[in-house]
Amino acid sequence: MARARNDPAQYDDMAGQWWCPRGPFAMLHWLAAARGAVIPPPVREGAVLVDLGCGAGLLAPHVRGYRHIGVDLTASALAQAARHGVVPVRADVTAVPLADGCADVVAAGEILEHVPDLPAVVAQACRLLRPGGLLVIDTIAATALGRFVAVTLAERVPGGAPPGIHDPALFVDRAELVRECARHGVALRLRGIRPSAPGLVRWLAHRGETVAMVPVPTTAVLFQAVGRRG
Repeated sequence: MARARNDPAQYDDMAGQWWCPRGPFAMLHWLAAARGAVIPPPVREGAVLVDLGCGAGLLAPHVRGYRHIGVDLTASALAQAARHGVVPVRADVTAVPLADGCADVVAAGEILEHVPDLPAVVAQACRLLRPGGLLVIDTIAATALGRFVAVTLAERVPGGAPPGIHDPALFVDRAELVRECARHGVALRLRGIRPSAPGLVRWLAHRGETVAMVPVPTTAVLFQAVGRRG
Protein backbone atom coordinates (compact mmCIF):
# COMPACT_ATOMS: atom_id res chain seq x y z
CA MET A 1 0.00 0.00 0.00
CA ALA A 2 1.34 3.42 -0.96
CA ARG A 3 1.46 5.78 2.00
CA ALA A 4 2.07 9.49 2.33
CA ARG A 5 5.52 10.63 3.36
CA ASN A 6 6.10 10.54 7.12
CA ASP A 7 2.97 8.43 7.69
CA PRO A 8 3.46 6.74 11.09
CA ALA A 9 1.70 3.63 9.77
CA GLN A 10 4.91 2.82 7.88
CA TYR A 11 6.42 1.68 11.18
CA ASP A 12 3.67 -0.91 11.58
CA ASP A 13 4.30 -2.03 7.98
CA MET A 14 7.95 -2.68 8.85
CA ALA A 15 7.40 -3.84 12.45
CA GLY A 16 9.25 -7.12 11.98
CA GLN A 17 12.43 -5.44 10.73
CA TRP A 18 13.39 -3.12 13.59
CA TRP A 19 16.11 -5.39 14.98
CA CYS A 20 17.42 -6.69 11.65
CA PRO A 21 20.97 -5.31 11.34
CA ARG A 22 20.66 -5.22 7.54
CA GLY A 23 17.03 -4.17 7.31
CA PRO A 24 15.49 -0.78 6.55
CA PHE A 25 16.34 0.50 10.03
CA ALA A 26 20.04 -0.39 9.84
CA MET A 27 21.22 3.20 10.11
CA LEU A 28 19.03 3.74 13.17
CA HIS A 29 21.15 1.10 14.91
CA TRP A 30 24.32 3.01 14.02
CA LEU A 31 22.80 6.26 15.24
CA ALA A 32 21.61 4.66 18.49
CA ALA A 33 25.16 3.55 19.23
CA ALA A 34 26.45 7.07 18.54
CA ARG A 35 23.74 8.55 20.78
CA GLY A 36 24.58 6.12 23.56
CA ALA A 37 28.26 7.04 23.31
CA VAL A 38 27.55 10.60 24.50
CA ILE A 39 25.31 9.51 27.39
CA PRO A 40 27.43 8.89 30.51
CA PRO A 41 26.71 6.03 32.91
CA PRO A 42 24.17 6.93 35.59
CA VAL A 43 25.64 8.63 38.66
CA ARG A 44 22.82 7.84 41.05
CA GLU A 45 20.65 4.85 41.83
CA GLY A 46 17.31 4.99 40.05
CA ALA A 47 18.48 7.43 37.37
CA VAL A 48 15.87 7.87 34.61
CA LEU A 49 16.39 8.17 30.89
CA VAL A 50 13.38 9.27 28.82
CA ASP A 51 13.69 8.19 25.19
CA LEU A 52 11.41 10.29 22.96
CA GLY A 53 10.43 8.50 19.76
CA CYS A 54 12.03 5.33 21.11
CA GLY A 55 10.77 3.04 18.35
CA ALA A 56 11.60 -0.57 19.17
CA GLY A 57 14.15 0.42 21.82
CA LEU A 58 17.33 0.43 19.74
CA LEU A 59 19.03 2.70 22.28
CA ALA A 60 18.55 0.19 25.11
CA PRO A 61 21.76 -1.86 24.62
CA HIS A 62 23.83 1.33 24.82
CA VAL A 63 22.46 2.88 28.05
CA ARG A 64 22.61 0.21 30.71
CA GLY A 65 21.88 1.19 34.30
CA TYR A 66 19.09 3.69 33.71
CA ARG A 67 15.38 3.24 34.22
CA HIS A 68 14.73 3.55 30.50
CA ILE A 69 11.31 4.99 29.65
CA GLY A 70 10.38 4.98 25.97
CA VAL A 71 7.75 7.28 24.51
CA ASP A 72 6.30 6.50 21.09
CA LEU A 73 3.00 6.43 19.21
CA THR A 74 3.54 3.07 17.51
CA ALA A 75 2.23 0.20 19.64
CA SER A 76 4.01 -2.49 17.61
CA ALA A 77 7.36 -0.78 18.19
CA LEU A 78 6.70 -0.23 21.90
CA ALA A 79 5.95 -3.92 22.37
CA GLN A 80 9.42 -4.72 21.06
CA ALA A 81 11.03 -1.98 23.16
CA ALA A 82 9.46 -3.52 26.27
CA ARG A 83 11.15 -6.84 25.46
CA HIS A 84 14.49 -4.99 25.61
CA GLY A 85 13.89 -3.56 29.08
CA VAL A 86 12.26 -0.27 28.09
CA VAL A 87 9.25 0.94 30.09
CA PRO A 88 6.77 1.76 27.29
CA VAL A 89 4.62 4.88 27.26
CA ARG A 90 2.32 5.31 24.29
CA ALA A 91 2.02 9.05 23.75
CA ASP A 92 2.67 11.92 21.39
CA VAL A 93 6.05 13.57 21.99
CA THR A 94 4.31 16.95 22.08
CA ALA A 95 2.30 15.89 25.16
CA VAL A 96 4.35 13.46 27.27
CA PRO A 97 2.45 12.18 30.35
CA LEU A 98 5.45 12.29 32.68
CA ALA A 99 6.27 14.65 35.54
CA ASP A 100 8.35 17.80 35.26
CA GLY A 101 12.01 17.19 36.10
CA CYS A 102 11.69 13.41 36.17
CA ALA A 103 14.63 12.62 33.88
CA ASP A 104 18.38 12.62 34.31
CA VAL A 105 18.69 12.22 30.54
CA VAL A 106 16.29 12.92 27.70
CA ALA A 107 17.18 11.40 24.34
CA ALA A 108 15.44 12.54 21.17
CA GLY A 109 16.98 10.46 18.42
CA GLU A 110 15.71 10.76 14.84
CA ILE A 111 12.34 12.12 15.97
CA LEU A 112 12.48 15.90 15.53
CA GLU A 113 12.46 15.58 11.72
CA HIS A 114 9.13 13.76 11.96
CA VAL A 115 7.13 16.30 13.97
CA PRO A 116 5.38 19.45 12.68
CA ASP A 117 5.69 21.40 15.94
CA LEU A 118 9.36 21.62 16.88
CA PRO A 119 8.90 24.15 19.73
CA ALA A 120 6.32 21.90 21.41
CA VAL A 121 8.62 18.88 21.38
CA VAL A 122 11.60 20.90 22.60
CA ALA A 123 9.47 22.31 25.42
CA GLN A 124 8.50 18.79 26.49
CA ALA A 125 12.07 17.49 26.33
CA CYS A 126 13.39 20.35 28.45
CA ARG A 127 10.46 20.19 30.89
CA LEU A 128 11.24 16.55 31.64
CA LEU A 129 14.87 17.25 32.55
CA ARG A 130 16.07 17.67 36.10
CA PRO A 131 18.36 20.68 36.72
CA GLY A 132 21.71 19.56 35.37
CA GLY A 133 20.04 16.88 33.26
CA LEU A 134 21.40 16.00 29.84
CA LEU A 135 19.57 16.44 26.52
CA VAL A 136 20.85 14.39 23.57
CA ILE A 137 19.43 14.89 20.08
CA ASP A 138 20.24 13.66 16.61
CA THR A 139 18.30 14.78 13.57
CA ILE A 140 18.47 16.07 10.00
CA ALA A 141 19.14 19.68 9.05
CA ALA A 142 16.70 21.71 6.98
CA THR A 143 19.11 22.46 4.16
CA ALA A 144 19.22 21.68 0.45
CA LEU A 145 22.15 19.34 1.13
CA GLY A 146 20.25 17.67 3.96
CA ARG A 147 17.26 17.05 1.71
CA PHE A 148 19.45 15.70 -1.09
CA VAL A 149 21.43 13.33 1.13
CA ALA A 150 18.59 12.14 3.41
CA VAL A 151 15.90 11.77 0.75
CA THR A 152 17.17 11.81 -2.84
CA LEU A 153 20.28 9.77 -2.08
CA ALA A 154 19.55 7.80 1.10
CA GLU A 155 16.24 6.38 -0.13
CA ARG A 156 18.08 4.74 -3.02
CA VAL A 157 21.00 3.03 -1.26
CA PRO A 158 21.20 -0.02 1.02
CA GLY A 159 21.22 0.99 4.67
CA GLY A 160 19.68 4.33 3.87
CA ALA A 161 16.26 5.65 4.81
CA PRO A 162 13.20 3.58 3.83
CA PRO A 163 11.44 5.29 0.91
CA GLY A 164 8.89 7.81 2.11
CA ILE A 165 9.88 7.67 5.78
CA HIS A 166 10.80 11.37 5.83
CA ASP A 167 9.00 14.51 4.82
CA PRO A 168 11.80 16.97 4.03
CA ALA A 169 9.49 19.87 4.87
CA LEU A 170 9.89 18.82 8.53
CA PHE A 171 13.68 18.78 8.62
CA VAL A 172 15.09 20.84 11.47
CA ASP A 173 16.17 24.47 11.37
CA ARG A 174 19.33 24.40 13.47
CA ALA A 175 19.09 28.01 14.62
CA GLU A 176 15.49 27.48 15.71
CA LEU A 177 16.44 24.33 17.62
CA VAL A 178 19.24 26.11 19.48
CA ARG A 179 17.00 29.09 20.19
CA GLU A 180 14.10 27.00 21.50
CA CYS A 181 16.33 24.95 23.77
CA ALA A 182 17.92 28.13 25.13
CA ARG A 183 14.45 29.49 25.96
CA HIS A 184 14.03 26.50 28.26
CA GLY A 185 17.44 26.69 29.89
CA VAL A 186 19.39 24.21 27.75
CA ALA A 187 22.45 25.46 25.86
CA LEU A 188 23.12 23.14 22.93
CA ARG A 189 26.39 22.23 21.23
CA LEU A 190 26.02 20.87 17.68
CA ARG A 191 28.32 18.63 15.68
CA GLY A 192 27.91 17.01 12.31
CA ILE A 193 28.09 13.23 11.98
CA ARG A 194 28.03 10.68 9.18
CA PRO A 195 28.65 6.97 8.69
CA SER A 196 32.33 6.01 8.50
CA ALA A 197 33.20 5.49 4.82
CA PRO A 198 35.43 2.42 5.41
CA GLY A 199 32.82 0.98 7.78
CA LEU A 200 30.05 1.51 5.26
CA VAL A 201 32.08 -0.18 2.52
CA ARG A 202 32.70 -3.19 4.79
CA TRP A 203 29.02 -3.31 5.75
CA LEU A 204 27.90 -3.17 2.11
CA ALA A 205 30.34 -6.00 1.33
CA HIS A 206 28.88 -8.05 4.24
CA ARG A 207 32.21 -7.88 6.06
CA GLY A 208 30.89 -5.94 9.05
CA GLU A 209 27.75 -5.99 11.17
CA THR A 210 27.60 -2.29 12.03
CA VAL A 211 28.96 1.08 10.97
CA ALA A 212 30.45 3.70 13.28
CA MET A 213 29.23 7.27 13.04
CA VAL A 214 32.09 9.76 12.81
CA PRO A 215 32.26 13.56 13.24
CA VAL A 216 32.33 15.88 10.24
CA PRO A 217 32.96 19.64 10.10
CA THR A 218 29.49 20.55 8.87
CA THR A 219 26.07 20.21 10.53
CA ALA A 220 24.30 20.74 7.20
CA VAL A 221 23.06 17.13 6.88
CA LEU A 222 22.95 14.91 9.97
CA PHE A 223 23.90 16.31 13.35
CA GLN A 224 23.98 15.63 17.07
CA ALA A 225 23.03 18.27 19.64
CA VAL A 226 23.95 17.93 23.31
CA GLY A 227 23.29 20.23 26.25
CA ARG A 228 22.48 20.36 29.97
CA ARG A 229 19.61 22.08 31.66
CA GLY A 230 20.78 24.95 33.81
